[in-house]
Amino acid sequence: MSVQKIPAGFSTVTPHLTIDGCGKAIEFYKTAFGAEQLALLPGEGGKIMYALLRIGDAMLMCNDAFPEWGSTGPDGKCSPVKIAMYVEDADALFKSATDAGAEVVMPMMDAPWGDRYGMVRDKWGHEWELCTHMEDLTPEQIGERMSKMDCG
Repeated sequence: MSVQKIPAGFSTVTPHLTIDGCGKAIEFYKTAFGAEQLALLPGEGGKIMYALLRIGDAMLMCNDAFPEWGSTGPDGKCSPVKIAMYVEDADALFKSATDAGAEVVMPMMDAPWGDRYGMVRDKWGHEWELCTHMEDLTPEQIGERMSKMDCG
C-alpha cells in the first residue's frame, strides 16, 4: 500500500508554533477559533511535545518550549515559529535550500513520527521544517520511537 507523501488534511505549508504554555494556548485556540485537537504527545513535567490542531481547513502544529533541544519561545535566540512544508521529496528541497544559503538546524533524518525530516534557517531567522511523510504510525509506535530518540 502506498503512503501519501503529504498527509490527508495538510497543505504544503503548515505553521508550527513553539509556545511557552502550549496547553493554555491550545485551550485558547479551541475557544477563540474553534480549533479541534487531533493529536497530543505529552512530555515531561506536563509539557506538550507535539499537538496537532485543525482550524477550519488548516492544520496547526504546536509544542511547549524545550530549550534543551533548541526549541524556545520568543527570546531572540531562535525563531519561535517554524514553517512546516510537506513535499514529495524533502531531501531535494533540503539540498536546494542549503545550496541557496540556508543554515542547517537539523540534518535530514528518518524521524520517529514517520516522516523524512530536516530543518533549515533562512538568513532572516525563519526556520523551515522540510518533510516527506513515509509511514503511517499509531501514537503508540511514535511514542516508542520517541523514547529511543537521542536528543543529546
